Amino acid sequence: MSKKVKVKGKFRLYKVTLYLLGAILALMTIGIYFLDYRAGIILNVFLLLYFAGILVSNIMSKQFVVNELISFATEYGQVQRQILRDLQLPHALLDQNGKVLWTNVEFEKLVGEEKGYRKSVTNLFPGITLDKLPLEEEETQLEISYEEKDFMAKMKRISVTDMIQNSEMIDVSGDEIFIIGLYLFDETALKIALRENDDQSLAVGLIYLDNYEEALEGVEDVRRSLLLALIDRKINKYVASVDGIVRKLEKDKYLLILRKKAVAQLKEAKFDILEDVKTVNIGNEIAVTLSIGIGLGGLTYSQNAEFARAAIDLALGRGGDQTVVKMPGSIQYFGGKSQQIEKSTRVKARVKAQALKEIISAKDQLFVMGHRMPDADSFGAAVGIYTIAKSMQRKAHIVMDDVTTSLRPMVDLFIQNPDYEDDMILNSQEALEKVGNNAVLVVVDINKPSITECPELLKRCKAIVVLDHHRQGEETIDNATLSYVEPYASSACEMVAEILQYVETGAKIKSVEADCLYSGIMIDTNNFMTKTGVRTFEAAAFLRRNGADVTRVRKLFREDASEYMAKAKTIRDTMIYRNDYAISICDGSGCQSPTIVAAQAANELLNINGVKASFVFTEYQGKVYLSARSIDELNVQVVTERLGGGGHMNIAGAQFTEVTVDEAVKQLQETLDEMVENKDI
Repeated sequence: MSKKVKVKGKFRLYKVTLYLLGAILALMTIGIYFLDYRAGIILNVFLLLYFAGILVSNIMSKQFVVNELISFATEYGQVQRQILRDLQLPHALLDQNGKVLWTNVEFEKLVGEEKGYRKSVTNLFPGITLDKLPLEEEETQLEISYEEKDFMAKMKRISVTDMIQNSEMIDVSGDEIFIIGLYLFDETALKIALRENDDQSLAVGLIYLDNYEEALEGVEDVRRSLLLALIDRKINKYVASVDGIVRKLEKDKYLLILRKKAVAQLKEAKFDILEDVKTVNIGNEIAVTLSIGIGLGGLTYSQNAEFARAAIDLALGRGGDQTVVKMPGSIQYFGGKSQQIEKSTRVKARVKAQALKEIISAKDQLFVMGHRMPDADSFGAAVGIYTIAKSMQRKAHIVMDDVTTSLRPMVDLFIQNPDYEDDMILNSQEALEKVGNNAVLVVVDINKPSITECPELLKRCKAIVVLDHHRQGEETIDNATLSYVEPYASSACEMVAEILQYVETGAKIKSVEADCLYSGIMIDTNNFMTKTGVRTFEAAAFLRRNGADVTRVRKLFREDASEYMAKAKTIRDTMIYRNDYAISICDGSGCQSPTIVAAQAANELLNINGVKASFVFTEYQGKVYLSARSIDELNVQVVTERLGGGGHMNIAGAQFTEVTVDEAVKQLQETLDEMVENKDI
């Protein structure tokens, strides 16, 4: 081995220098010979001894140098190994399957295992699964927790292919062979500091009294100040209990400043101020309800204030008596158990009607559309808006793709009717081809852009008007020029009927149009049995005066035998879940409109004594549809929202994709179980 060892670098230069000095001495010896041959002989003898000494030294020192280098390398490896063993950082080596190969002292102290632990790292840290290992990437990292401590786990691939490819025992071929280095960085103190700092961040909130004017109407003048004082006291005491600040902005509006930690405490208590304030009673016939909007998690205080403003608008748009907490990317709802009180004044309807008239008058075209698979309320409201546009001599179109069997008799009243243009009803593609630069789009009976008849049309029209009676959810049409959303209204047709009375265009409503509007009100109120108020009957009376006929409307919605039998079978197969909830599956294989049948069956199930809510599923066109109904004991909207749907407190629904009917039923049952256990319903 020593014959193959050669020196290089500075050590080689040192050895070459000795030979160079010998060569210089030899030249000097030649010169001495010319001066004095005896001195030259002496110097020549010295030169021979010099070269002999160098040769002997090189021969003897080579093995010594090799041995010293080997000894140093061995000791250096031991030092490195000891340093890794004693490193003040938990460190381990894993194989490609996550099995522990080697650990250092700190790692052993952390996990409480002795040296030689050879099991899967997943047994120690469940968060480190096989898919988290750096099998494809060079390095991965993830956050894990272990015994109330937080760690940043970094894993790096270490190739061993180069180390073993010259081995006489192992043949290296195929994929790369590697081990994984695992390093655990303790971030517990950092996480605690960050959480503490996050808990201290400020949240902005707004509290509105939903029915301030209505609650005071039945209270004597001398007692009104007492009612307001009691409400003020409850709100101030509630906010002070979580170390927050509340200031009254107006007679029925309050500003809140809270810490994020305080908001978490209020969430845990389900914002019980919503129920507590209803107990204030000094003779008022109507209980006072609150709406609370809270914004937090924004980058700035002003952004939190904007979140709070959006949250309170959403709470009011959903009917009030609830709290909405808005954060970047998510919204949480609490409460919403009270029925929305109908407002007796029509001032808002008159103002919205005037604004709608001005918008239409400034445009050349009008397109009106509802939701996919339109029902009587959606189509009836669209006909009402069409009537307004035609009375103002504007080109108008109703956008509708599919016509259900139950809606077909109503649509046939306009098709091939000489009083109406051939392009009155267009499909989505035709509407996109006809839409111009100066067009207004009116969206009725829906405020969710994703389930409108033609979502692309929302992008093509600069002016958008929204008329809806459903409670708002997270997804809304944000860029609307005019938004008229009234959750207390029974139907979109009721809202349009009121607008028709205030647009002042001199339009004469034809009997067929009045029938459509009346039908929408009748269907959405289940023959005026649910969600009806004074204004509902006033709108119906207006339509009756303009030619609506109850008999004609009833004939429009008679069912065929297959649908009637499907509804009866659905009711027969109903399961009563948790003694309170009727759940059934509608087999709509022989029906043209199974979703309509399911909705009708859900309404019928409410006639069963003791049933708080009914849920009917049906499969149609590759999706599973849910119709949810209640009378007054359960807010089905909050249930369906957890399933990705929405609607009203008493009428709601949801759609499921890529699941079977049985799986959808199971999801509903799990949701009901969770909400009952958490006392959310």
